Amino acid sequence: QGKFTLLRDTRTDGSFLVHHFLSFYLRAGCKVCFVALLQSFSHYNIVAQKLGVSLAAAKERGQLIFLEGLKSCLDLVFGEEEQPGQPSPLQFLSTSDLRALFDFVRVSLAPADGDSWKGPVLLVDDLSVLLSLGAAPVAVLDFIHYCRVSVCCQLKGNVVVLVHSNEDSEDEENELVVNSLCHHSDLILWAEGLATGFCKDVHGQIKIIKRLSLRQAVEQDLVQIYQYKIQDRNVTFFARGLSAAVL
Repeated sequence: QGKFTLLRDTRTDGSFLVHHFLSFYLRAGCKVCFVALLQSFSHYNIVAQKLGVSLAAAKERGQLIFLEGLKSCLDLVFGEEEQPGQPSPLQFLSTSDLRALFDFVRVSLAPADGDSWKGPVLLVDDLSVLLSLGAAPVAVLDFIHYCRVSVCCQLKGNVVVLVHSNEDSEDEENELVVNSLCHHSDLILWAEGLATGFCKDVHGQIKIIKRLSLRQAVEQDLVQIYQYKIQDRNVTFFARGLSAAVL
C-alpha cells in the first residue's frame, strides 16, 4: 500500500504489464480508477476476459471507474459531452492544467459509504499520450504528484503508470517526464526490446528496479533482469540465456 509503480518500455510494447496490473487489482478486490488514453474499452475488456476478469461486470458493481480517453477527446473536440454541465476530465485540451483530470481521479477513488473494496488504485495507460495531446511536462508531473499525495499518502492506495521512452528520441519533453518519474518511483518495471533484434522465443527483457534508496538508508537499488515471452494468456519469465532458443 502507498506505492508508486512506474511501467516503462523501450523499443517494445509494455502494455502486457498494464493488463496484468488491471486484472491483478480487480481480482484482489481493490477499487480501480483506470485512465485509459491509448485503447478503447472493448480492447481492454477482450484482453481481461482472457485473463479471467470481466471489466463490464466490474464497472456495473462500481469497482472499476473507466475513463475512455479516445472517446472523451472526440466528445470534447466536437462539443458532444455525455453529461452537460459536468466538466470533461480532459479539459486541458482547451486550458493549461490537468486539474479536471485530477478531480476526476480524486472523486472516483474517494471512499463512499458502504464501500467494501480493499484499497484504491490509479492506473494510467499511457502518460506519454498527455504530452502528445498538448499538456506541458510540468503539468503532467504536477498531476502525478497530486495523485501520489491523494492516492498513496492520504488513501494508502497504489498508483501504476505506463510511459514510453527511447534514449535516442529527440522528444526532450517526454524524456524529462520519464526521468523525473524514475526518481520518485518505489518500483520500476522496465520492459526493453532485444538489442539483437526479433526472436520468436524471447520477446524482450524486463528490468525490475526496487528503489531501496528512496525509503531506506542504502546507496544502491536492487536490480533484477529477466527475459520474457508473451503467450496468449500469460507471460513466461526466465533468466537471460535460458530461453528455449538457447536450451
